[in-house]
Amino acid sequence: MITLVTYQEGFGQLSFSPFCVKAVWLLLAAGAAWQREDCNDPRKFPQAKLPAIRTPEGVIGDSHNIQAYLERQGADFWGAVTDRATGHAFIRMAEEHMYFHIVLDRWGNEKIWPIIREEYFAAIPALLRRPVTGTIRKATLRGMEAQGLGRFNPEERLSRIEPDLKAIEMRLKEGPFLMGDQISLPDYSVAAMLGAVLASPLPTGLSERVVNDPVLSEYADRVARRMAA
Repeated sequence: MITLVTYQEGFGQLSFSPFCVKAVWLLLAAGAAWQREDCNDPRKFPQAKLPAIRTPEGVIGDSHNIQAYLERQGADFWGAVTDRATGHAFIRMAEEHMYFHIVLDRWGNEKIWPIIREEYFAAIPALLRRPVTGTIRKATLRGMEAQGLGRFNPEERLSRIEPDLKAIEMRLKEGPFLMGDQISLPDYSVAAMLGAVLASPLPTGLSERVVNDPVLSEYADRVARRMAA
């Protein structure tokens, strides 16, 4: 039995983290026997990140490593897809670019941050919550500054993610999923990120862009429904 260690459910999503949502979908797609364990402190796990899985072989952290482990056990997340290069590019676009826009919408937005603080860190005693989370937030935003995206204002960030959204839209003209008629690995990454955008606790430029785009919003819902079936 695999135990998935994940951030808790929130904002209508399986987890606050789109990477944890992806891990849930990978386990479901693999047909693995698994159980869930919620955790809000990732420090004791590999790379100090979640998701992670406990397996008979040990603890495995990071959604990509979870994918690789399940593939070693016989899971096939690609099916009949032959153009894996394009699929891989969509995964990297989602996880190495789109994700950081979500981080800044949540951690960098002064209206949304108080909601994030109370939802993410409810386990921290109220008297300590502001100072402790303030330190975490500063470190996160410094990381975004170093990454580069944190140096742009919301309007500039929106213009930078627009080509990503257009690429997804163009791809979905060819079928209900990114690689055609069948759901596959890139959908688990891209739809998880779009789901996180749609789950913004307050409207942002990015969330409204996706909410008001029927191609993107219906795609995210379609993948979530398929995985819940």
